[in-house]
Amino acid sequence: MSTSPSSATSPSISKSEYYSSLPWFRRCLAMLNWRPVVDYELREIEFDRREIEYERREIEFEKRKIAHEQRMKQLRSENERLAELNAKLSAISSSSATNLSPANPTPNESEM
Repeated sequence: MSTSPSSATSPSISKSEYYSSLPWFRRCLAMLNWRPVVDYELREIEFDRREIEYERREIEFEKRKIAHEQRMKQLRSENERLAELNAKLSAISSSSATNLSPANPTPNESEM
């Protein structure tokens, strides 16, 4: 089974997977214990994967940030609308309280 070094399915690549992905002449050189190059290339592949993962997380963070900002904007507009409705309700209740005419005063027993 040959695994491409650029495949993003696994988080890291083993040396055997890496060796199997190499052309035959590079595999022969790797078998001759030419490890500094192999180790360097493995580190480079891992760095590239981490960079891609970092960029993906950054994009997700930006999406969450935009969604949060939109929700906060929506909540502010709802708060403003509720404040307007509350003011109207207060005005209606205060005007209806002043419009109520007091009941006809009943004569006191002392006035009779």
